[in-house]
Amino acid sequence: MKKKEAKKDPKDMRHGYTTGACATAATRAALTALIFQELQKEATITLPIGKQVSFEISTCEFTGESATAGTIKDGGDDPDATHGALILSTVSWSKVSGVELDGGIGVGRVTKPGLPVEVGKAAINPVPYKMIMEVTQSILQQFEIQEGVRVVISVPDGEEIAKKTLNARLGIIGGISILGTRGTVVPFSTSAYKASIAHAINVAVTVGCEHLVLATGGRSEKFGMELYPDLPEEAFIEMGDFIGFTLKTCKNKKVKKVTLVGMMGKFSKVANGVMMVHSKSAPIDFNFLAKVAAESNVDETTLENIKSANTASQVGEMMLEQNNDLFFDKLCEYCCLSGLNEVDGNIEIETVISTLKGVLLGRKTLYSTLQNEE
Repeated sequence: MKKKEAKKDPKDMRHGYTTGACATAATRAALTALIFQELQKEATITLPIGKQVSFEISTCEFTGESATAGTIKDGGDDPDATHGALILSTVSWSKVSGVELDGGIGVGRVTKPGLPVEVGKAAINPVPYKMIMEVTQSILQQFEIQEGVRVVISVPDGEEIAKKTLNARLGIIGGISILGTRGTVVPFSTSAYKASIAHAINVAVTVGCEHLVLATGGRSEKFGMELYPDLPEEAFIEMGDFIGFTLKTCKNKKVKKVTLVGMMGKFSKVANGVMMVHSKSAPIDFNFLAKVAAESNVDETTLENIKSANTASQVGEMMLEQNNDLFFDKLCEYCCLSGLNEVDGNIEIETVISTLKGVLLGRKTLYSTLQNEE
């Protein structure tokens, strides 16, 4: 019998490099090959965090007019959709002075407002854009080259990779985004996930959405879409475990109404005021669930069973067996109250709890004008 491999401690996980860092390294290699007409096998760049890193150049071709170089993206131990992708940069001489940077095959185009890149432009985010421009300009200055150059970043498998991301919903069509603010990829980074949530909310608000449906996962999001078939796709956002962060971002963006959609496990925590609902962040409080059940006219025997339950789903099954709809509605009400308390009110919050198979258990909407007057 094969021994089960132990999970790595987060501290021991290997960091990787962003698509932006890879594109910058590929650009350095391509421009150097173009200038010296020599094959490049390595390119060293300085990351935004100040660290110098050398990238292996896996492909390099050149003529007197243009050069293309590429490196394979290493995402480290992060389950990144772009891990293993070939990131290419083609640099060619131009009759136009200065440096022109664009995206080619496999790099998406921005079609909706609200992202940090203008509509119509290649989806190369501001920090990678700056990195690529700076490395190109520094090489041209170093060798006193006056000619203009055109840089095109491409990802041969980018369009296929993009299908595994939310790019299309954000309005990034035809490929992936060239991303990265640090240059490195931190495995299972919460900051990266939060950034994607913030971008999604910004796009939704910019295109005019006043009601957003925030789901804890894919199944919950699908259920939310069934509840609100008339809402545009931008209105549906996967917030994962980041309930508090997502609600605060919605409040800051002046979203009028949010609908939280999820299942018993995570929403049992939200109802009790926990706004980061990862399994390791806080255990289920079964005494709290017993309190909600007591308010729902549950008998003493069931209350004791709830207190000794193993999972929130088990509690839900008990309530389903007793046809106690009041319990689920009360749990939803507590979720709404927790959300309103988190953002100091002035937003309408609806909570919907469903089963894994998409059966509606409870639904409640609350609005509060609670707000700090300081």
